[in-house]
Amino acid sequence: MLGNNFEENRYVISKALRLNESFDLIERSFILGEKQASMFMLDGFVKDEIMEKILEFLMKVKKEDITDLTTSLFEMQMIPYVEVECLDDLNTVITQILSGTILLIVEDLNQAIAIDARTYPNRSLSEPEDDKVLRGSRDGFVETLVFNTALIRRRIRDNELTMKLMQVGNKSHTDVVLCYLNDRVDHNSLQTLQKEIQSIDIASLSLAQESLAECLIKKSWWNPFPRVRYTERPDTAAANIYEGKILVLVDNSPAAMILPTSFFDFVQETNDYYFPPLVGTYLRWVRGIVFFFTLFLTPLWYLFIQNPDLFPQSLHFLLVEEMNAVPILIQLLIVEFLIDAIKLASLNTPSSLNGSFGVIGALVLGEFAIKAHWFVPEVLLYMSFVSLANFTQPSYELGYSFKLCRIMLLLMTGAFNVVGFIVGVLVIFMTLLFTKTILHQGYLYPLIPFHWDKLVQLMIRTPIDKKNT
Repeated sequence: MLGNNFEENRYVISKALRLNESFDLIERSFILGEKQASMFMLDGFVKDEIMEKILEFLMKVKKEDITDLTTSLFEMQMIPYVEVECLDDLNTVITQILSGTILLIVEDLNQAIAIDARTYPNRSLSEPEDDKVLRGSRDGFVETLVFNTALIRRRIRDNELTMKLMQVGNKSHTDVVLCYLNDRVDHNSLQTLQKEIQSIDIASLSLAQESLAECLIKKSWWNPFPRVRYTERPDTAAANIYEGKILVLVDNSPAAMILPTSFFDFVQETNDYYFPPLVGTYLRWVRGIVFFFTLFLTPLWYLFIQNPDLFPQSLHFLLVEEMNAVPILIQLLIVEFLIDAIKLASLNTPSSLNGSFGVIGALVLGEFAIKAHWFVPEVLLYMSFVSLANFTQPSYELGYSFKLCRIMLLLMTGAFNVVGFIVGVLVIFMTLLFTKTILHQGYLYPLIPFHWDKLVQLMIRTPIDKKNT
């Protein structure tokens, strides 16, 4: 706790900040109406123009202006700024300074005055790379929290919109904001989420929203299905808030977490709502069917090769005409890994070259692998379709969960034939059935538990009205 002794307060704050060991931590001492005063600040977060105006005003203060003033009266009469707060807890004071707030202590005042005149380094607002639309807004979230809340406020001008600030991390004290409409949110889910965030005991959220998600999800590393849906689009975030969802914004991250999230929420995409309802419904069904094929296409084809008698004669043209020395199962698994290798190589290639690198790498590897009799053409054809179909929906996490399930199905089918395929499908379904969201709701909702109206809204892009935002 801070006291009335100015020199002691100054010493305690300087010692806690380790002021002399960091070049960007600044103390600015001056005389305020014949009283000693000091400001503590971080150099990179200070708005120079605002600091100049505040100091210009304070330098003109006379002794009689501040005689017998309490801290609260002093900040109301003498600090010409909007965001001002009186603090006396040392830990809070230090956290505020390290967050970029200017802290003022004055002789004979038993509290510190926090002036929130900070500015954060930020990039310009631009459309997210992984969630583009043909029509619609071209702005996107950035790494600065207050900018992100402003983008949501711009779209939801409702006094029920609530931005609840919390801090996570014993060392990082990372700002986390829960955004919701108070008259539409499920308050039981909201209270559950607040308690779980408050109970997190971790040093820092070094990976922003991913660190927070892993702290909230129960430890089940074997379950590949994502429990969180992310968006970098303010319009998508606002639409979900209107629907009663909770949006979680983490400082230093341009991605917002949408909670609760069920499996079927991933079939929705922003583009659906920038087209007429019929076109949006068609796109949604195309996306769902094509993405469904990414899971079952290669396992079913491999099962067909093993057991051609189980399938109609009309499908026998799908059989491999010329087998080679490498088993089909091994070929499929090798191509699965090669696709990811090309993705990783393309990711680490300079942006001006990565597109051509991916195409040339895939063509060269594919053509020479066939000529060398490593792969049959059908393997490359079906795996190419699967690879492209993964991009029909924007969630990378869901794409990789389907990939792992597909590999498991291939291995089960290769080991136990038809029985292995059936058991693999049952394992996937049971995993989906028993997966719980972060807020402990059913992952297959609204299918299980069944809710017809919600299911229709997910399967069909219904026209926008009072109930469907």
